[in-house]
Amino acid sequence: MSGAQDRVGHPSDCRPADWAAEVAEIGRRRELAMAMGGPDKVDRQRASGRLTVRERIDRLVDAGSFAELGALTGFAGYDEEGRLMSVVPANFVTGTARIGGRGVLLGCDDFTVRGGSGDAAIHAKQVFAEQYAAGMRLPVVRLLDGASGGGSVKMTHTAGATYVPVNPAWDVVVGNLSLVPVVAACLGPTVGLGAARLVMSHLAVMVRGVGQLFTAGPPVVRAGTGEDLTKEELGGAAVHLGNGTIERFADSEDEAFAIIRAFLSYLPASVHELPPVLARDDPPDRRDEALISAIPRNPRLPYRIGPILAAIFDRGSLFSYAEYGRATVTALARLDGHPVGVIATDPYKGTTMSVAGAQAMTRLVDLCETFHLPIVSLTDQGGISIGKIAEAQGTIRHAARAIAAVYQARVPQAEMIVRRVYGVAGAGAVNRHRAARSWAWPSGDWGSLPVQGGVEAAFRSQIEQASDPAAEIERIRTALAAISSPFRTAERFGVQDLIDPRDTRPLLCAWVRDAYRVMPELLGSPSFGTRP
Repeated sequence: MSGAQDRVGHPSDCRPADWAAEVAEIGRRRELAMAMGGPDKVDRQRASGRLTVRERIDRLVDAGSFAELGALTGFAGYDEEGRLMSVVPANFVTGTARIGGRGVLLGCDDFTVRGGSGDAAIHAKQVFAEQYAAGMRLPVVRLLDGASGGGSVKMTHTAGATYVPVNPAWDVVVGNLSLVPVVAACLGPTVGLGAARLVMSHLAVMVRGVGQLFTAGPPVVRAGTGEDLTKEELGGAAVHLGNGTIERFADSEDEAFAIIRAFLSYLPASVHELPPVLARDDPPDRRDEALISAIPRNPRLPYRIGPILAAIFDRGSLFSYAEYGRATVTALARLDGHPVGVIATDPYKGTTMSVAGAQAMTRLVDLCETFHLPIVSLTDQGGISIGKIAEAQGTIRHAARAIAAVYQARVPQAEMIVRRVYGVAGAGAVNRHRAARSWAWPSGDWGSLPVQGGVEAAFRSQIEQASDPAAEIERIRTALAAISSPFRTAERFGVQDLIDPRDTRPLLCAWVRDAYRVMPELLGSPSFGTRP
């Protein structure tokens, strides 16, 4: 036997025969990591109405599925003999887990350790998490609470020098938007780099009264601008409601987790897969009698879009997306179990495309193009918003951007015209230069502009010369009403089909099966990625 073999287990060898001591040390260090920032900081976190990072993970993912990555990463203290005295874990907890049985990568802030600031972060851990998600094609879920590894004055003081900023893993963070679904939740004061990581997502969720989002916190703002604001006044839900930063708001962390789970259920794990099709639980040939009277005959009367959507799409499948869209409704839904993106209009909030509506539409189209969801438009588009405020906001620029997204998208598109189709915005509801399938309800009304509203301007001379101007206006309007009948348009193939509104669901369910048949051709890199 060799000399090395002779020494194994020799009485003079004082080392143990196995690795039990080291394994025990691994367990001890894991216990230290589970203590997070210590009892006092944990109690303070809970007293603020927020869950700890460990509690959040347990409530979000499938039970027992979290496999932590880098659990022993942290800042250790040793005595003179090299024995471990203390460990402060890094304030970023990451690992793989399952949500609804499907794999995800979690990246979660631990506010109990230095409020998530950079001097308690080990950036290599955050960088690897994003790289691993990209390499393994796993959706990313970020639970944000703090600076998320951003800089701090204390860190600069300790380093003894300033530095040119580099956002950790930012090349991968940007790239992941065009590769895997990314969801971010604002579960506390989310500032600086954390705020940027929040909006670099396909869905940003904020918990009211708990989460706040700002580029710089109140002390920095006070020093820089003189504004003395609380966190809620500076970046709470009331500030961000409707400004296009946050897609969904929740009243509790558990509601936020439910939103995350629901959103991911519509999407594939990456752009290299198709969206998951569920088993049929709603007859595709279901016809809802209420649809035949859903649109009032009086064009000035609004209607509720909610019941119409419920009648058309699979029961219980509607997921509201960009809630800041105002009159422009964006959603995810299913047709015969197949995920689709939905664009519609809520006439109770308006019928024209505003800046917020254009932003919401762009976000949804980008999402659908990135992850191969066909788009269904229930078109009632009164054109682009007009007036001094609309012009001052640059509405035409935002509207053109939304229409460009529609025209760039390669995913199948279908349109059900339920009422108005006017002007540039109406022309961009779907890409009608492609083989987009289109139907119209008999309530359809279209043109470059509403013909009835332009009678006095278009026929001014004729009306002024008439013996009875009021009667002449009425005569012209009656003639225009006949010309603008949707049947006249159908006669010239200006619309592909006029249908009974009750046939909408069966027709769309048949269409979506054909759409998914050609979808494999789109797998891989989308024609463009999601823009934050």
